[in-house]
Amino acid sequence: MEGTVKLIATPQSFPCARVEWALRIKGVEYEYLQENLANKSPLLLQSNPVHKKVPVFLHNHNPLPESLVILEYIDETWKDNPLLPLDPYQRAQARFWARFIDEKVLYGVWGATVAEGEEKGKAVDAALESLAFLEKEIEGKKYFGGDKIGYLDIAAGWLSHWLSVLEELGEMELLNAERFPSLHQWSHNFIQTSPVKDCIPSRESVAEYFSFGINYTRSLASNKS
Repeated sequence: MEGTVKLIATPQSFPCARVEWALRIKGVEYEYLQENLANKSPLLLQSNPVHKKVPVFLHNHNPLPESLVILEYIDETWKDNPLLPLDPYQRAQARFWARFIDEKVLYGVWGATVAEGEEKGKAVDAALESLAFLEKEIEGKKYFGGDKIGYLDIAAGWLSHWLSVLEELGEMELLNAERFPSLHQWSHNFIQTSPVKDCIPSRESVAEYFSFGINYTRSLASNKS
């Protein structure tokens, strides 16, 4: 599939990393347009006027936001190295778990990160409950996609690096080898695989990226109390 491919992104954002991983697995050449979220570019605002956030994928100047939507578009446009399963039921299952990761696991982990005081324990328990479902799903497999990285692995990929930063910032432990042996091993397998390991930002930059959001969220909570 010919055409101009550009990615408006920021390295510390794991949704942006998802798109990079997919493009590299597919062998698609692309131009990386690094965005300054403190001073958003006219191109970003024009390309994603609804949410005004990264990533935005540009194919032949046609913009597409939202990382999971972009992953499916890439998979349908470039057929080599398919990300989603070929079986319709398995494809639907992969989509279900990807939504679960974004709507339950991510929000649960974020809630546990920003929670303080007596709410901390409840939030951590909720995050652990969500991770337990993923532990059952990955049990007995190297990757969620089977023997090679697929759509669901990419969706869950932030657990392999970004989660540990959130654990540190939130002063908690969620994904350890004793509690979640299969998920812990998967995270190690995933982050050590090319081209994933080539698109991993430093812990320091990720911590700085998250710290602003954590402080902002906590300030909003304190103002409501």
